[in-house]
Amino acid sequence: MIARLSGRLLDKQPDRVVLDVAGVGYSVAISFQTFRELPELDAPAVLLVHTHVREDTLALFGFVSEREKKLFEMLISVSGVGPKLALTLLSGIPAGDLVAALARGDARRLVSIPGIGKKTAERLTLELKEKAEKLFVPSPESGGAADAQDVVSALVNFGYKKSEAERAVETLVRRGAPATFSDFLKDALAALSGG
Repeated sequence: MIARLSGRLLDKQPDRVVLDVAGVGYSVAISFQTFRELPELDAPAVLLVHTHVREDTLALFGFVSEREKKLFEMLISVSGVGPKLALTLLSGIPAGDLVAALARGDARRLVSIPGIGKKTAERLTLELKEKAEKLFVPSPESGGAADAQDVVSALVNFGYKKSEAERAVETLVRRGAPATFSDFLKDALAALSGG
């Protein structure tokens, strides 16, 4: 099973890349979020990979962050949700918003994504509500997922990669996110600068 690929970007489309790894070109399906995080063509890139094997197909799905990969794997664990539908979900809504919608049981938010029907959205929220709550548990004082996403956005505006910003914020949330946005941002900046 392929779990990670590191190489040079030969081709980059919003839903797929070709990564040259030691002379072998791997075609990897990606979400739009991952597409936005990847460097330009011919630059080195690293993708975390989910290898999907069926009797007639071997397909690779790539992600720039561990969080997005875990979320993808959580989505495909739901009956009737395959890898393509999971990528549609990840492409249609930021990962933090998707986790928050699942944790709140907000099927309406999921239906707003093109290609996601009402029954699928309801099944996802019903089956993944508890898992989503464990994946992203905001502290009551922090204001929840919106504040975490605001901190990620602020860090990206400061020039950090989105994947780095998400990792730093996730670590702080697991420890117990600070009560105010400014403290949250200050702690995230300290974590990213090694302080």
